[in-house]
This record gives sequence, structure tokens and C-alpha cells, in this order.
Amino acid sequence: MGNLEGEAGLEITALGPSLKFDHEAMICLTGADFEAHLDGTPMAAYIPVAVSAGQILKIGRVKGAGLRGYLLVRGGLDIPAYLGSRSSFTLGGFGGHAGRTLAAGDVLHLGQATVMAVTPSLAPDLQPDLARTWRIRVLAGPHGAPDFFTADDIAMIGSTEWKVHYNSNRTGVRLIGPKPTWARRDGGEAGLHPSNIHDNAYAVGAIDFTGDMPIILGPDGPSLGGFVCPMVVIQADLWKVGQLAPGDSLIFDLVSDAMAARAERDQDALIADLSAPPARSPLPTPAMADDPILATIDAVGHRPRVVYRRQGDRHLLVEYGPIVLDLELRLRVHALMLELQAMALSGIIDITPGIRSLQVHYDSRILPQAQLLAVLMEAEDRLGGLDDFEIPSRVVHLPLSWKDPAIYETINKYMASVRDDAPWCPDNIEFIRRINGLESEDEVRRIVFEARYLVMGLGDVYLGAPVATPVDPRHRLVTTKYNPARTWTPPNVVGIGGAYMCIYGMEGPGGYQLFGRTIQVWNTYRQTDAFIDDKPWLLRFFDQIRFFPVSHEDLADWRRDFPLGRRQIRIENETFRLSDYRQMLSESRESIEAFQTKRQTAFDAERADWEIKGEFARVEALSDEAMSDAATAIIEAPAGADLFEAPLGGSVWKILVKIGDQVEAGAVIAVIEAMKTECDVTSPFAGVVRQVYVEERQPISPGAP
Repeated sequence: MGNLEGEAGLEITALGPSLKFDHEAMICLTGADFEAHLDGTPMAAYIPVAVSAGQILKIGRVKGAGLRGYLLVRGGLDIPAYLGSRSSFTLGGFGGHAGRTLAAGDVLHLGQATVMAVTPSLAPDLQPDLARTWRIRVLAGPHGAPDFFTADDIAMIGSTEWKVHYNSNRTGVRLIGPKPTWARRDGGEAGLHPSNIHDNAYAVGAIDFTGDMPIILGPDGPSLGGFVCPMVVIQADLWKVGQLAPGDSLIFDLVSDAMAARAERDQDALIADLSAPPARSPLPTPAMADDPILATIDAVGHRPRVVYRRQGDRHLLVEYGPIVLDLELRLRVHALMLELQAMALSGIIDITPGIRSLQVHYDSRILPQAQLLAVLMEAEDRLGGLDDFEIPSRVVHLPLSWKDPAIYETINKYMASVRDDAPWCPDNIEFIRRINGLESEDEVRRIVFEARYLVMGLGDVYLGAPVATPVDPRHRLVTTKYNPARTWTPPNVVGIGGAYMCIYGMEGPGGYQLFGRTIQVWNTYRQTDAFIDDKPWLLRFFDQIRFFPVSHEDLADWRRDFPLGRRQIRIENETFRLSDYRQMLSESRESIEAFQTKRQTAFDAERADWEIKGEFARVEALSDEAMSDAATAIIEAPAGADLFEAPLGGSVWKILVKIGDQVEAGAVIAVIEAMKTECDVTSPFAGVVRQVYVEERQPISPGAP
């Protein structure tokens, strides 16, 4: 189209809109085939088309391979930027057009951006190949064998033909396949399952094992989380993740750093001049996966061991010390972050701290991996000791509705749509009590309201959500996370995963054990006394959160008034000193050890019970057979009847008709849960229902009766 990079277009998933043009324009369709028609005439993809005022472009349902199409307009669309982006983030309710998907009646204004020459078309051999079976190239790391996975696990991940689960979207693509055997017994303080780790920053395209189910994290995925990722999709193949449709198959191809770098250069060249890259000798395919660890520095004196982990071809993870919860490691992470910010290196995009790690997101075309690694290793010698470390720390008092109805709505939906036999169901608070060896739920409540939760990371499950742990180890309740994770969690519920507390910033998936609900930690458009300096997030690193109890009814008033600035929270300014923290640990050593021993005994007992009941051996994901059975069932419709087939794959959430019902054309007859969305299914026919071939809660494939 001749647009500069960054101009807005439309992303279309599964089903497209009808668009009426009030002005002449130049448009182009790319991606999957949606059988588009301009005033009834078929419109080809990858060819610029002139549109006159009054013409209507009708984009239908996706046909064949792929899931998404893209409509581009010469000059772009006039969409305001938010946080530096014109993209829609529908889960957060901001960006794009009114922070949501488009609806009938919306008006989009054409942009007046600077443009270059239009290219007549893209040659067929340069157009992306769409398929039902995909090969996606990945790099090893950040987590691998032998510390997290076995060598056989890594081989299995690379050789398996994975199936795409229906509950996939821009947050992440869930995959169906075999379970790892795992190299660890559990995740320790991070959780009972061996996939659990202390939270670190994620890369887009990371293959994230949330329990035994792998999820390819998408562009709307969380920036921080506590699960292991053995591989990351290379930059040049991320577009393929956007085309994976429910029921598709994919195989991961492990490649080297050199192969990933060449693939990105070739893709850049293709986009720049729309021509094929020159023929070159192929790079050798690695006989085995590269070691996810790029380099290490041994512990010396005050300096902990440092491990540098590959995280795809755009990220590098710096990890400190042993795999334990240690506030001093988090302070070391902060010191390195300040050092890098002061250096202001060209090519660094952003820096994200985790619990015991720092992620450096960089442009490898400007700052090669080897050069960045050398800079990071040199920086360690300048950090010195932390004995006199201190940092400003606000005490932020937040209202909490204990056992809020929202947490039970969440649990009930999980039991209905994911699994109803989980050890943490039907009551997460009872599970927290049991796995920590506490006498009663009142003990759980007392600890939650007594604790000072130190904010160690932001962006855990989205939008400024804190990952925080109590300063006092006697307040550190430890749980395991849901396995598999929830597909839905309401905003601002509060839970514990591993030894960490999190406030969910928005509606989305999640895995923490829930105990209550609080107020908003993100305020998209308004500035109030609590949300200042053009920052929509409430909390800062090293804040201390303290909860005070309110009723569910009072919290509803808080949630209405707080974002508008009609209610203020109490914030006190303090200083967190490492020397004070060390003194507290020394003076309370015996009682801390007694608490931890009791907690570990209960944790071990819970783990033993899971072994007996087969929890670790259960098949977490929907089996391939269940998906294929739904697709291949042979149905003979009654004579004279029209058979209606599923327009998309998913889980049958609701059937709204029964045999004998009179149905009008366009009436909603069923609801399919797919891509974490409840999709209405309308009848294309008017008539009487003669037979129903599915039941609620069963999986269904596209085209199944």
C-alpha cells in the first residue's frame, strides 16, 4: 500500500465485517481467504484495489487454512495512539477503536499519512503459505534440560505433532499433546507442579508450559509469569502463530541463532522491496538443540551466581542465584536494571524485572546477542555489594472483600468448562489452608490482613498487576497454581500462586488460588490522586500492599468511585532498607523456621495425596481422539431436512433448542466457547428442529454436524 511502518489496519479473526466506504480509497486484503466481495464481485488478496464512495466490501467467514485476514488502507486509519500503539487491546479495554472489537454502526476515519508508491501486487510465490499442518521454527530456551525438563522431554516437544486447542486467541495458543515427564519433583516455593518457577518476564512466542499444557504466548499474553518455557518461536515465524486455527497441527523445528538471524534478515528484505531473497547455501541444521544457557558467572563473595539464558532472538534473561525466594536477589535485579538504564544502549527496547531475573528486550539487528551478552557480563563487576542498599517504599492500603462472590463465580465456571475434580475445587481458600497446614480459614484470613506484600514485579497477568510476597516469611503462604489454567478470571480478584500474591488487573485467564477481591490497579484514561504522572498503573516496584477488610457491598461502592477520584486510598512513604530486613530475619529466626517446617510438612502431605490419587498422571489436555471423533462422526439427517454444521471449532457451551422447536432464520440455536470467547451460533434456516447431534460441554470441530 506504500504506507510507512506503524499505520493502522484491521485484523479480522474467523468472521469479517461488511464495510461501506463514504470516500474513495485504495485497499488491500492479505492473510487467510475470507471470500471477500466488493459490491458482489469477488476481491482477490495481495492486490491493491480502488474503492469508490458508496461501495460495500463484504468480508465473509474464513475459508480453508488460516484464521486471520488483514485489511489495509492506503494512508492508514485515523486511530489515536495509546501507550505508543494503535493496536486494540480488547481484554484491557483500550487502544484501537474505543478499546474493543468493531460493532455495527462504527465509523472509521481514513488516515492522511505520508505514503510511498503502491506496488501492483505481491507475486504468488512470495505470498505466505497457509496450511492445516504447520512447521514453526523455534530457538531453545530459556528453560531446558537437565534442570527443568529431561532430555527426552525436549526431544518429545520437538518431534510431536501438536494439535491447536479451541480455547486459543491472541493471549495464547493452547496445544494438545503428550505430557513431559519433568526433571524436577515440584517447583518448591513457586508451586507444587514442576512447571512452576519464580516469576520471570515472558517473550512473545514463548512456549509456556502452564502445568502440563503448552501455550504459545501471543501479543496479548502476560508480560510476567511463573511457568517454564523450553522454546521460543523465532521472530520470522511469529506471523504463523496468528494463523493457527483450532484443530490445526504443528511441529516445532529447532534452529540455531544463525538460522534465526538469517530468517529475520530475509523477512526484512522481503517487506522492504517485495522480492525474494538471493539464493544462498543453506545453514547447517543443528543436530541437537543449542544449550539454552548462553553463559554463567560463578558466585564470588557478595555476588551470586549469574546465568544468562537465551529467550528467543529478541530477548535475553539474566538470572541470579539459586531457585529460591530471596529478596536480596530481587534487589540485585533492581541494581542491574538501574545500571542498564544509565547506559542507555542503542538497540535495547525495554527491560522487565522478575523475582530473580531481568529480561532485556532488544533489537538483534542493532544490538547482536553476543555484544549484549558481553555488556551484561561486564556490568556485573560494577554492581558491587548491596549491604547498604535502600529504596523508597510506599505502604499502599487497599480494601479487600474476603470470600467475594466473584471468586466463587470464577471457580464454578472453571469446574463447568475445564475440570471439576481439581484438588483446589470447590473452594480455593480451603485449599490454601490445607496445603499450608493452618488450623482454620480464619488463620488464612488473619495472615492475609496482617501481611505487608512487597511488590517485586508488575505486569503479572496483565495491566500493572503486582507479583508480591510478604516481607515477613511467617506470612508467606505457599500454594500451587491451577493445572490447567483458568480460561476466565474477573478483574481485581486477589490470589496466591507459589509464594506470591497477585491482584488481577483485568479479565483474562489465570492460575492463582483466589481468596478475595479489591479495587482497580489500572486506570486507563483518568488521572486521580492515586494515578499520576501519565501512568495508568497504581503500584510501583517495592511498594508494600496492606489489605483492610470491607464487605462485598462496600467494595462495589469503592470500585465505582475509586477510578473517578471520589474515594482516596491511604498511602504512606517509607524506606525499605536491606539492613533492617536482615535484622528482622536474624531476630525472628526460630519462629520463622518453625512456621516454614509446619508449612513444608503440609505441602509434602498434599503432594503425597496427589501421588496416591493419580493427580500427576492425569491427562490434562483434551485428547486428539475426542476432537477427531466429533469431526468424523457419520450423520444421516432425516429425509427432507437440512443439516447444519458447526461454523467453528470449540466446546459446545449451550444448546438453546430441542427437538420439535420452531426456529426462525437467524435465531441463536447454540453457543460455542472458542478462543476464550462465547460465540453465538445462528440458524441459517427457518423450520422445525428434527434432531440434535451434540451435547453441552462436548468438543466440536469445524464442519461437524
